[in-house]
Amino acid sequence: MLRSAGISLTLPWMESLASPIVQSPPRRFCSIYFPYGVSLPNPDSEFGHWNWFPKGVGKDFTFNQSLKPLEPLRNQVTVLGGLSHPKVRRIGGHDSGDTFLTGEEMSLGATGLKNSISLDQFMARTQRLGTKTRFTSLALSSDGGTGLPTRANTLSYSSKGLPIPSLNRPALVFERLFGLKGDSIEAQRKGLTRTGSHLDLLLGEAKTLQRRLSKTDQDKLDQYLTSVREIEQDVERSAQWLDVPKPKVNAEGLTLDADSETPGKLIYTMLDLIALAFQTDSTRFITYQLASMHGAISIANKFPSLLGFAKDAHGLAHGAGKGAIGAENKGKWDLYQTECLAYLLNRLSEMKEGNGSVLDNSCILYGSSNSKTHNNSNYPLVLAGGKNLGYQHGQYLKFDNHTPLSNLFVTIQKSMGANAHSFADSKGEMKEVLVS
Repeated sequence: MLRSAGISLTLPWMESLASPIVQSPPRRFCSIYFPYGVSLPNPDSEFGHWNWFPKGVGKDFTFNQSLKPLEPLRNQVTVLGGLSHPKVRRIGGHDSGDTFLTGEEMSLGATGLKNSISLDQFMARTQRLGTKTRFTSLALSSDGGTGLPTRANTLSYSSKGLPIPSLNRPALVFERLFGLKGDSIEAQRKGLTRTGSHLDLLLGEAKTLQRRLSKTDQDKLDQYLTSVREIEQDVERSAQWLDVPKPKVNAEGLTLDADSETPGKLIYTMLDLIALAFQTDSTRFITYQLASMHGAISIANKFPSLLGFAKDAHGLAHGAGKGAIGAENKGKWDLYQTECLAYLLNRLSEMKEGNGSVLDNSCILYGSSNSKTHNNSNYPLVLAGGKNLGYQHGQYLKFDNHTPLSNLFVTIQKSMGANAHSFADSKGEMKEVLVS
């Protein structure tokens, strides 16, 4: 921090200014999700090169066509096969998107469909690893908001399993991270004070009401009040950061007016904003849902068609299992999405930090909760970055179905500095992704 005359300014992390206790840059986590799985034709067929998973195993593997953009980044990525959430295998294929970072079955309980906390929120809030930045976390998507249960428009879930609304407009995300429009600082402070007072009144009324409710309704109210308390904490944090100017970044090249009719510009601008958010240490936890599982109702379902691919996203997924041409069409969309991932990894690798780059200090988890549409096993997954977090890459790891994906989550949270030894239905760590 720079302080003068009551004004303070946040600086990027600088090695030369680090205290003896803090010798390393911040650690970050980002998860990027896409729906409906990938193209998986017979590897020995004419169109086998469109099978998403590589040929070979371990360090001796070859990328097929869908993952070719990762070849220059080979030493920064690990491809994972065979993993899934055991509880999720038996639910509907279109229902699994909500569970990607939670591992929950989404069973029906007294208060509705039950989810659990997502990995990003467990690290950011429960383990308090997101408390040193202006924003505890950032939830992004192409559709925005929360969507519907089993068809959510967000990957992030609170401690009570409630969906956290996502942002889907680049201009709004940029303004939230770096802008200051409209009200003055003092007006914002008064607004936050009023909000805090209203929340206090709401919580007071709730205590009176709770004594008159049945056990089921008490559970519902408690679930609601947990969300209110989290909002209260965010209000308090916002007030604390009001006097800290937002980082100044160069917006040149950002297409902030991109929308659902210009999906290429929209996706790449969101990826740029993720990179800038990490570089400026505005937040250390980001989730980005490229599209939801809501089929034709999803805004992002039309993205492939608008970009010149054969069908919409849902149509490409169903066509992938109906012959060679369908496998190729879906494979080309898989390739496009991999190009998006490679773009982000390259952006982060170009941002120098400490003895390496922002990518070296960031764990990126990319994938889907389907292998192919409606199949909730053998998730296509890429783990990238995190060299300074202890990860080793340049490998394709295949697991059997007795290894839950949550084992990886345990390793991720520990590499981020969380004091936790389990997550969801984990059975241990996944040390295969770490430097031995």
